[in-house]
Amino acid sequence: MDISLFSTFDVLGTIAFAISGALAAMTRKLDLFGIFIIAFVTAIGGGTVRDILIGNNPVMWMENTFYIYLISVVTFLTIVFRHKINHLKTSLFLFDTIGLGVFTITGVEAGISNGLSPIISIALGAITGTFGGVIRDILCNEIPVIFRKEIYATACLIGALGYVILYNLNVDNDVIYVVTSLIVISIRLVVVKFKIALPSFTMEPDDIKPPNI
Repeated sequence: MDISLFSTFDVLGTIAFAISGALAAMTRKLDLFGIFIIAFVTAIGGGTVRDILIGNNPVMWMENTFYIYLISVVTFLTIVFRHKINHLKTSLFLFDTIGLGVFTITGVEAGISNGLSPIISIALGAITGTFGGVIRDILCNEIPVIFRKEIYATACLIGALGYVILYNLNVDNDVIYVVTSLIVISIRLVVVKFKIALPSFTMEPDDIKPPNI
């Protein structure tokens, strides 16, 4: 994969996550400051958590302020065109899915480049791709979607596993990028298309009895 194309996907993913964060904030009737904060943490949250975990200091958006300006502009445009953007759910989903695949790659790369074990590198890939949404949902007082039925983090884990396998087989990096992205993107498209979800298990509050003392 050409590095400029990789960077383009990275920017598109950041844009998509910023838009989704801003829309989520507006549906909860947050003020202007709240909208910008939610958009920001959604777009860079996963990468920030990853950098903190591996001791990368300063974190990526502090070293490259381009992301701050990009997210600010995208959030402003989302507010201005909120009624039109809200109807572009298909396009937003596609950009979000591409971003998920790309951010999974950057997370796995960070783990491998820091000499971490394969399982930790896979976890970093999933964290980078999903934790922006986790932080967003927590701040919006909702159970994060990845902890419910949505197959989201699972797609990252499978893609990250594919990355590690291909890396250990000494496959060319360009091929790894393409295959890993396609794995994550394909899984997301299939599960949404056919409404495939992980099983959930529930209990009624009355079923939980206090211990006898």
